[in-house]
Amino acid sequence: MTPQRLIRLSIAAAAVLATTLALASAAMAAPKYKVLHHFGFGNDGGGLWGSLAFDAMGNLYGTTSGGGAYGDGTVFELTLDSNGTWTETILHSFPSFPDDGGAPFGSPMLDGAGNLYGTTAGGGDHYSGTAFKLARTSWTESILYDFCSKPKCSDGGSPQGDLVMDEAGNLYGTAGVAFELSPGSGGWKETVLHDFTCRNGDGCDPYAVILDAAGNLYGITQGGGGGGCGGGCGTAYELQRTAKGKWKEGILHDFGTGNDDMAFPVGVLALDGAGKLYGVVSVGGPTGNGAVYRLTRGSGHWKAAIMHSFAGGTGGGGPAGGVAMDKSGDLYGVTVNGGDPNCDCGVVYKLAPGSKGRWKYTVLHRFTGYDGAQPVAQLIFDSKGNLYGTTSTGGAGGAGVAFELTP
Repeated sequence: MTPQRLIRLSIAAAAVLATTLALASAAMAAPKYKVLHHFGFGNDGGGLWGSLAFDAMGNLYGTTSGGGAYGDGTVFELTLDSNGTWTETILHSFPSFPDDGGAPFGSPMLDGAGNLYGTTAGGGDHYSGTAFKLARTSWTESILYDFCSKPKCSDGGSPQGDLVMDEAGNLYGTAGVAFELSPGSGGWKETVLHDFTCRNGDGCDPYAVILDAAGNLYGITQGGGGGGCGGGCGTAYELQRTAKGKWKEGILHDFGTGNDDMAFPVGVLALDGAGKLYGVVSVGGPTGNGAVYRLTRGSGHWKAAIMHSFAGGTGGGGPAGGVAMDKSGDLYGVTVNGGDPNCDCGVVYKLAPGSKGRWKYTVLHRFTGYDGAQPVAQLIFDSKGNLYGTTSTGGAGGAGVAFELTP
């Protein structure tokens, strides 16, 4: 064999090897999706509108709005077995009786001792929802507060969002109002921090709040404000504690006003280390299919910028749940629609900061129905950067799934 022939064969072999390595690398780098549990069988829960939460041992917790022993929802635990599968345990089934809640829609929250806290939209003494605690010792439930909705009461009703806890152990959430629940010797006391009125530019229908390091609260309202959407296009707001112990609302952004074509914010806001806020609108944006936006504090006002406008179709549309930010500043979220053309069941996506202020959009997973459909809750991370989430429907049982995605 001539030297030239050997050279040509070596070049060809090297090309084949390079192609093989590239394909292997791409396969290894491709996102890996896994269903942890299919909901909807037997006395299992169904309809997952909230996200998941980890405890210190790596167990996952969540809620279902329906199903369970009485049909009014559950709190569940998912535990990783030695063989790599996850086992579900129902910690509590809500009967929606006056002495218990029913239909939890938000995500559970854990304190440092591993106790669970959450809200229900129904049940309770006034049939207007509850705030509850499940003590880790035998997962015993206690009702922290029974809401009583207007016009009878002014403390709000039918909470559907998540709770957050400050360092003093106070809980914050929304139920038509923004509220604080404070523990005391006589039980838990509710304080209304702000009543969203839908009047004079104020928002209405608030969903969840987050805390910053200074103890200020941030959230969105799904309606109200001054936008031209027939009742308002929603707002992003801040609640600051004043020197006299009161709380003052500030509207950070009024959706649908001026040149803003965004409307109806949904989900939970995300806050980065520089104090910027990130969220999603379910409709609007340049394409009308929803958008991811950023709010940046300026001199006396906040500036809104669209980071991505959803194209619909295979790229997904109708973002939900808000976004989650990893340690590198990448954003992850879900859409309710788009994705697989045979299903229109939504996607999981990633937004990575690029050059010149542009963000790169990547679809990580398209739901097909059997693996879940219509995700509506914010994603969470484990310590390795893997993503975990839920879908409201789909799966083998048709009542949603809990899933893991390795980006």
